[in-house]
Amino acid sequence: MSNIVFQHPWYLLGLIVVPLMAGWWIWRYRKQEAALQHSDIAVFDGIGKSLRVRLRWLPYALRCVAVGAVVVALARPQSRLSRQEMTVEGIDIVMAMDISGSMLAEDFKPNRLEAAKKVASDFIDGRKNDRMGLVVFAGQAFTQVPLTVDHHVLQQQLGSLKSGIVRDGTALGDGLATAINRIKDSEAKSKVIILLTDGVNNQGSVDPLSAAEIASLYGIRLYTIGVGSLGKAPYPFKDQFGRVHYQNIDVEIDEALMQQMSAATGDGRYFRATNKKALQEIFGQIDEMEKSKIDVTQYAQTKDEQGRWLWLAFIALMLEVVVRWGWMKL
Repeated sequence: MSNIVFQHPWYLLGLIVVPLMAGWWIWRYRKQEAALQHSDIAVFDGIGKSLRVRLRWLPYALRCVAVGAVVVALARPQSRLSRQEMTVEGIDIVMAMDISGSMLAEDFKPNRLEAAKKVASDFIDGRKNDRMGLVVFAGQAFTQVPLTVDHHVLQQQLGSLKSGIVRDGTALGDGLATAINRIKDSEAKSKVIILLTDGVNNQGSVDPLSAAEIASLYGIRLYTIGVGSLGKAPYPFKDQFGRVHYQNIDVEIDEALMQQMSAATGDGRYFRATNKKALQEIFGQIDEMEKSKIDVTQYAQTKDEQGRWLWLAFIALMLEVVVRWGWMKL
């Protein structure tokens, strides 16, 4: 019934007749007196009610069904079949994420890396129509997930990221260059790289600004995000006995470089996240700026369904005749 509409819905007010008919029958039944009066009914002890007596309400119930079906038919029910044709402007997005040792600093809870993974995961969930990929870097860079529409695999690989799986350091240029290689040949109308880091470029063979200029040549928009609180941040160290100690380390982010990298791609932007909430807001802004454009054409087709209700009324009336004047009289 979820796709049923009525051309004359006001006729449905007539359905109030059905409960009135039922109430009248109940009232009349209770007022009836036995046709045969007998001073002693002991002779009838042990005699149960027959099936016909138990179902004496059935003919009238069938009449109520018939009346209700006729009322619904008068309202002219129609089934509506609709179809939407959707055209999505594809957006390809590669996230380049820093997994260097400094991402374990705990100015974000539980640490920068886990906070970034959680926010990125929520971002992926909101991009159902886009191909997305994942590049990770520290002292060197590699592709964790190429561009894919299988967001389940992407989420699994994102969740498995941890610091220490590659040589430590921060190779911004290598990370960006690897992301460019994964998206440069895309035929999508919009190509985006989101680069997230908490450090200063100190490793790698590719100059970050040169990589950004190459991204611009391929029509790739670059959003850079600097992650880290202002001043100092608690960082966990392990001693020779495996015990964890904390030491406050300076937060050093080359914001000027990342601003230049983003600006080199034209419409790119640099963001600074000093806490997890700010990081969520940044991804939210990027999500709004990179919304897919959807053209929807809707088709609707209606089909009269009143014939089914008239058939129901006819069948109910025929059953009433058979039950009342046939089976009940046997």
